[in-house]
Amino acid sequence: MNSIFYRPQNQENRCATRPAIARLATFAAIVMFGVTPAAKSAQSGADAVPEFKRAAAELSSARLGGGEENQSQMEKALLYLDAAVLPMLNGSAEPSLEAANHSLAGLVSHNPPVGEDYRLVKLGGNPAVYALLVNFGQGGPAAVRIYAGSPGHYALGAKIDHFTQKDFFDSDVELVSASKSDPVFVTISGRTDDLSTGLFSAWRFDGHGVAALWSSDLIQQSSYEADPDGFRIAYCSKVDDDRPSECLKMSRDLYRFQGGEWKRLESTDLPPQKPSTK
Repeated sequence: MNSIFYRPQNQENRCATRPAIARLATFAAIVMFGVTPAAKSAQSGADAVPEFKRAAAELSSARLGGGEENQSQMEKALLYLDAAVLPMLNGSAEPSLEAANHSLAGLVSHNPPVGEDYRLVKLGGNPAVYALLVNFGQGGPAAVRIYAGSPGHYALGAKIDHFTQKDFFDSDVELVSASKSDPVFVTISGRTDDLSTGLFSAWRFDGHGVAALWSSDLIQQSSYEADPDGFRIAYCSKVDDDRPSECLKMSRDLYRFQGGEWKRLESTDLPPQKPSTK
């Protein structure tokens, strides 16, 4: 598995990020939970955080239990995250991803936070575009929020979730930037079973919304890496029909956003490998 989740930061940045959460929490409470100005004195900023955690836990539990999806509750939770992220982006000319992600890590509702992740990623573009990856819990739901603008003037520019993008596979999502010059990124969904079966999708923010550039099939024994040269994905390209867990041929493809298009530049055969065991 490719670990792209947040790693703890140093103590100096931890202390610096706490006031940001405190400053925005009262506003987030009003946006998310309808707290009126008269009730501000009764509800401290810290009260909004437990409410968000409760909403996130309920969204995850409903998904795991096969319950009805609550679009209104999910949108309120996402608006809270917008209210948390935008002050961090607009507070300085060069936002600290490490500090922002430490603050967001404090919002997890599960202990341990298996499958739950709120992480800010810097994308390409000038000025840079930012993406917030949201995993409410194991199995989903998940979402991506795109923030664009200029230093001091970032705002929500686009959103990806299964209500706005019907084909978005929002289970255990990962996200990586796939271009230095353009706001192009790849979402990786699934990959939590024994065969690391996942779906890969490339997207581009065009200044007005997100455009889907490409999606793979559900592919097993998948792994990936992203660097300035492009996005590489290794996967089982030929499965044994009689024994689906056995891979007869592995392949590695190289993709790159080039000339305004998402292109597969190389495809290389690899030796077959046995599925990993747990």
